[in-house]
Amino acid sequence: MSNAVTEAPSVAPHAVQEANPFDARSLDYMDRQLINQLQQGMPICSHPYADVAHTMGLSEPQLLLRLQRLLTIGILSRFGPMFQIERAGGRFTLAAMAVPPERFDEIAAQVNAFPEVAHNYQRTHTLNMWFVLGTETPAQCADAIKRIEQATGLPVLDMPKLREFRVQLFFDARLDNADVVAGAGWPTTATVKTTVSSTVAAMDNLDRAIMRATQAGLPLHSQPFADVATQVGATEAEVIERFEHWQSNGILRRIAAVPNHYALGYVHNGMTVWNVDDERADALGEKIAALGFVSHCYRRPRHLPGWPYNVFAMVHGRSREQTDQQIKRIVDVLGNACRAHDVLWSTRILKKTGLRISE
Repeated sequence: MSNAVTEAPSVAPHAVQEANPFDARSLDYMDRQLINQLQQGMPICSHPYADVAHTMGLSEPQLLLRLQRLLTIGILSRFGPMFQIERAGGRFTLAAMAVPPERFDEIAAQVNAFPEVAHNYQRTHTLNMWFVLGTETPAQCADAIKRIEQATGLPVLDMPKLREFRVQLFFDARLDNADVVAGAGWPTTATVKTTVSSTVAAMDNLDRAIMRATQAGLPLHSQPFADVATQVGATEAEVIERFEHWQSNGILRRIAAVPNHYALGYVHNGMTVWNVDDERADALGEKIAALGFVSHCYRRPRHLPGWPYNVFAMVHGRSREQTDQQIKRIVDVLGNACRAHDVLWSTRILKKTGLRISE
C-alpha cells in the first residue's frame, strides 16, 4: 500500500472523507442491497457466491460482476475474511502519538511504512495520530512499537484491549432512511465479551499459508476456496475445513464486505473515550455495546496522568447531529459512573489496510 497521506476534503467541521470520485448516489437498489447483505457475512462452502446470489435473485456471474465493480470504484474497501488474531495467540493494539504539526506528514509516512500498521488516522486531540498494529505474536507487536519510537523519535502510548464488548461494523447503504445510523441493522444484544487471556488456538503452517493467501481478500471466482487451495498446495476440502474451524474458535469473525463508509456518506466519525469507574466498567461497557449505532467498544488501559480514559466506543453518522445524539445516549447510559469523556474526531485517513501476516 502507498504510504501517502490521504487529505480529507473540507466537507464539514470534524468530518472526513476519503478521496473517491465516485458518487455513491448513483448506486442502484441491488447494489445497496448487496452491500448490506455482504456486510453480514457469507457462507463457507464450495460455491458461496452462488448461494448468496440465489438469496438475492441474481445469477452468480451477476453477483460477482457487481461485487468486483463495487471494489473497483472504491465503494467497498475490501471483501474477505475478518480475523481476530488474538484467538490465535497474536495481538491487535491501538497506539497513539502526539506529533508536532510541522512534522505530521513526515511521521505519518514513517509510521505507515511499517507493515504491522493496519490502520492510521489523524484525530482532533493533542494525541493526534492513532494507529492499529496487528501481529502474529505479542512480542512482534512490542518490537514494532519500539521500532516506531526509534524511527520517529516520539513516544508511543500502547492501548491494548483488555475487554472487547463489540466489533460489529455495519453501514446501511440505503438512501431512503434519513435516520439510519451505523449498526442499526445488527441485533442490539449481539455483544462479544472476551479478554486478552482467552484460550487461544494453535496455528500450523497450513493455517498461516491460508491466512496469508486471503488476508487481502477472498478470490472473486466461483469456487474461491478451491483457488486458495491451489495457491497453498492443499485441497478445497482442507481449506474449507480450516475456515470452519477458525469460525468455531473465533479466529474468523466472518467473511464479509467492508464498505468505504465515507463514500456512503458517513463522514462524521468519532472515537468517544470515557473515564468510567473501574468496578463498573465491564458492566457499563456491555450496555454501551448494546446500542446499535456503536460499531466498536472496548475497555483499554489508562495512561495517567495525561490519559484517564478506560472505555472506548466508536460512533458514526451522516451528520454531526446524528453523532451528537449518539454521544448523548452513551452519556445517559453511563450516568454518574462517568467522571469525564472526550470525542476524538477523525480528520484524515492516513492508512487503511488490515492484518498482514508476513512470511
